[in-house]
Amino acid sequence: MTALQKLGEELIAESRDRVKRVPMPEDVRDAILECQQIKDHEGRRRQTQYVGKKMRTLEPHEIAEIQKTLDSWRGLSKADTAAMHALERHRDRLLKDDGALTELLAHHPELDVQHVRTMIRNARKEQAENKPPKAYREIFQLLKELQKSSGNQDDIDAEDDDEQDEHN
Repeated sequence: MTALQKLGEELIAESRDRVKRVPMPEDVRDAILECQQIKDHEGRRRQTQYVGKKMRTLEPHEIAEIQKTLDSWRGLSKADTAAMHALERHRDRLLKDDGALTELLAHHPELDVQHVRTMIRNARKEQAENKPPKAYREIFQLLKELQKSSGNQDDIDAEDDDEQDEHN
């Protein structure tokens, strides 16, 4: 009962567009959408209780579908964030260590070496002179494109793992 109440509260916390995409009966969706509009504390509390009551009327397979949808939203954003951090670490390694450029070129021989070196040199110069990070961002975009085109997130992760091992 409490778990279903919490599941309802999680749905209430989501955006209206997301709630509309969750596979669930109309009456439950309407109760959630109505609760999202209530500003009064006591009114919202009562409506939240009502949502919990409605959640208890759902079949186990419906609850599983709702939970699966919520989990996929959470998992996707965590994976995206982790991938973004990995790219940021890779970019920072490129700026600190010339060996990282050699590794990158070994994995992606199609890259224009001169262009990448120019971006790295410009990014270092921007940092030294406290200028806006234009080249710094360009390097990130380049790494992001490489990741998309090759689908080699594992390469970047493996290089980051190697770096972590070296520091530990």
